[in-house]
Amino acid sequence: MVTEIITDIFSTPVLVRALIVGILVSLCAALLGVSLVLKRFSMIGDGLSHVGFGALAVATVMNLAPMAVAIPVVIAAAFLLLRLSSNGKIKGDAAIALISTGALGIGVMAVSLSDGVNVDINSYLFGSIISVSKSDVVISIILALIVLFMFVFFYTKIFAITFDESFAKATGGAVSAYNMMIALLTAITIVIGMRLMGSMLISSLIIFPALCSMRVFKSFLSVTISSAVVSVITFIVGMMISYAFDAPCGASIVCVNIAAFAGFFIVGKIVSK
Repeated sequence: MVTEIITDIFSTPVLVRALIVGILVSLCAALLGVSLVLKRFSMIGDGLSHVGFGALAVATVMNLAPMAVAIPVVIAAAFLLLRLSSNGKIKGDAAIALISTGALGIGVMAVSLSDGVNVDINSYLFGSIISVSKSDVVISIILALIVLFMFVFFYTKIFAITFDESFAKATGGAVSAYNMMIALLTAITIVIGMRLMGSMLISSLIIFPALCSMRVFKSFLSVTISSAVVSVITFIVGMMISYAFDAPCGASIVCVNIAAFAGFFIVGKIVSK
C-alpha cells in the first residue's frame, strides 16, 4: 500500500507540487522554530497565521491575488508584533493575542459579508493538498531559498541572540535587527505554508519538531539538525496519510507530529536515566 501511495503521489503533478512546497516549508519552519521556542516566542507562528488568514480572506473577497496581499501584510504584522513586545507595555503573549484575534475577526467578517468564497477560505483554514498551484511552487522555492540562505549565513548571530540576548546587546550586537530578521523569515514561512497546513495548524510545524528534538538532544546545532529531519519526515508521512485516507492535510501532519513527540519523549526519558 505504501508503494502504491508513493507511486500515485509522484505520478500526480498537483501532489508533486504539494510535496515540494511542504518539504521546503517544513525545513524552514523547523530551523526557525528552534530559536523561537528557546526564546519563548513560539506562538508567533500562530499569531501570524491568523493574520495571514485575515489577509487571504480579504484578498479573496476583493478578487485580489491572495499571496501578493498576504506576504506584505504578515511581514508588517511580524514587525508590529516585535514593536509592541519590545516597548514593555504589552508583553509578547498579549501582543500575539491582540493581533491574531483582531486579524481573525476581520477575516471572518469579510467572509460572512460575501458569498461564494467559503470553499477557498476553508482550504486556508485547514489546508488542502490540491490547492497548491504552479505559482505557489515557484514562490515557495524562491522564498525558501532566501530563508535557508539567511539562516545559514547568520547562524552564529541567531545562536547568540537565542541564548543570551542581553549579552549580545551588551557586546554591540544588532539584536533588534536580527530579531526583525527572524520575524521576517517566520512571516514568509507562515504564508507559503498556509496552503498546505491551513492557518489553524501551520504553527505546529514550528513548535513540534523543536520540542521533539529537545527531548533527546542538548546542543543548539544537534537540536536544529534533528528538528529539520523530524519536520520533513513527519510532513511526508502526514501527507501520505492524508492522501490514503482522504483526510485534511494539516490535521494529518499534526497527528504524526504528536506521535513523534510521544516517541521522542519516551526516548528522552530512557536516555536521561
